[in-house]
Amino acid sequence: MNLYTRIFSQACYDVNNKILEKFERLTDDDFKEKTHLFNGRYENLYLTVNKLPELEIIVNTARENAANILNVQPEKLESGFWLNLMNAGDVTTAHTHDDDKELLSGVYYIGVPENSGDLIITENKEKTVIKAEEGVFVFFSPKTLHEVSENKSHQPRLSIAFNFGMART
Repeated sequence: MNLYTRIFSQACYDVNNKILEKFERLTDDDFKEKTHLFNGRYENLYLTVNKLPELEIIVNTARENAANILNVQPEKLESGFWLNLMNAGDVTTAHTHDDDKELLSGVYYIGVPENSGDLIITENKEKTVIKAEEGVFVFFSPKTLHEVSENKSHQPRLSIAFNFGMART
């Protein structure tokens, strides 16, 4: 696999505004879990698709793209996903996703105001900056150290992150 794979999806891009509108109306009770409290912010917000049905097209498209990258049938994959909301001044700390049996990690950009942070991946001590763009998936190895630079805009940024592994039989 290359360092990363970038894929634009018009179908997913077309639901971004609906997701953003509905996301703003969610309350803390709508989230089933929040994890990774750093700098006063939960980096991972877990939500079931029924709370935001428009996420289904994104989750399904992510699975299809992951299956293509991994050269397996989509039904052979299991995945987890979470939302990441970054307000002005927020960053996402450097981390990897190789905790379990993940084969591929990814992110999809829902709402990306100008200067709201970019994905930075580090491999062999070299940093690569990947510009965050609405409607774009970025897939990379779960072993890759990655972070998100500071949101220097005055608007929130919203993305959805994924991990993919082989389904347990």
